[in-house]
Amino acid sequence: MEYRELGRTGWKVSAISFGAWAIGGAWGTVDDKESFAALHRALDLGVNFFDTADVYGDGRSERLLARLRKERREKFYIATKAGRRLDPHVSAGYNRQNLTDFVERSLKNLGTDAIDLLQLHCPPTEVYYRPEVFEVLDDLVKAGKLHYYGVSVEKVEEALKAIEYPGVQSVQIIFNIFRQRPSELFFAEAQRRRVGILARLPLSSGLLAGKLTRASTFARDDHRNFNRHGEAFDRGETFSGIDFEVGLKTVEALRALVPPGQTMAQFALKWILAFPAVTCAIPGAKRAAQVEENVKAADLPPLAEESLRSIRELYDRQVRRNVHHYW
Repeated sequence: MEYRELGRTGWKVSAISFGAWAIGGAWGTVDDKESFAALHRALDLGVNFFDTADVYGDGRSERLLARLRKERREKFYIATKAGRRLDPHVSAGYNRQNLTDFVERSLKNLGTDAIDLLQLHCPPTEVYYRPEVFEVLDDLVKAGKLHYYGVSVEKVEEALKAIEYPGVQSVQIIFNIFRQRPSELFFAEAQRRRVGILARLPLSSGLLAGKLTRASTFARDDHRNFNRHGEAFDRGETFSGIDFEVGLKTVEALRALVPPGQTMAQFALKWILAFPAVTCAIPGAKRAAQVEENVKAADLPPLAEESLRSIRELYDRQVRRNVHHYW
C-alpha cells in the first residue's frame, strides 16, 4: 500500500481508502455481516482511512466503524460528515446549534470523544461565503470535539472558496475519468496551501468498474435508480452526472487502454493516483472481494504517459460537454 500526507494533519493515509456510503444505504441491498467483513479486509490490506457520514443509513455506517475500532488494534482514521440531516437543506441551517448537535450525534455513533476529521457535507454554495460557519468548526476543534475539519463539495468553485479558510485541512470532491475539471486549477491551489484532496466517486457509481451494461437494473432504494436526474440530491452524485448511455460508450472505448492483468476498476483508480495532489481515492465496497480488487490498484505500475494522453483525448471528445462546465 502507498501512503500519502493528508493536508497539514501529519497523517499518512492509504492511497486507496474506503468509502462507506454503500455499506450505509442508498446502494440497494446491504448486509451488515458482509459489510463488516469488507471493513476487516480493508484493514488487513493496509487501508487506514475510512470515510462515512451521519446520513449513511442514518448512522448505520458510523456504528459499523465504531464496532471495527473496538475489534481491531490497528490505528486508523475515520472521517465523517455533517449537514445533510437538515430538512430543508439550506444555508441557514449551518449554524452553531445544528452543527454542534450533529457532531454530538456522530460522536455517540462512533463511540469516541473526538472525531478525527469532520467534513461539511456538500452544503449550499452560500455556506462557503459565511466565515461564521468555519468559526464554529474552529471552536469545536478548540473544545476537543474534532481533531480536524474539511469539506465535501459539489463544485470546483466551492472547493476554491473553502480552502481560503485556514482551518480547512481537506476537500473531498468528485474526481474520476469522467470528472477531470478539478485537476486544472483547484489541484494546484490545494497543493500550494497544503490541503488534502479526497477523490470521491472514483468509479463513477460503478460505471468505471466496467461491469455495468444496458441491461443492468438497480433496486428501488439505489440512487442509481432514483437520482439519475437529480431527483433526490445533486445529479452529479450519480454516475458523475453523465448520461448512462454515454458513460457505457466511453467505458467501452477505455477498455482498449487497460493494461493486461488489470481490471477496469484498477485502471480507473490508478489514473486518479497519477495526480500527486490527490491524497487518496475512496472507492466504496460492500464485499471483501471488492476491497481486494480496489486495493491492488495501489501497487500497480504507474500508467504510461501515452495512456494518460489517450484518456484525456477521450474525455475531451465524448465527456467534457456533458459535465465539465456544470461542476
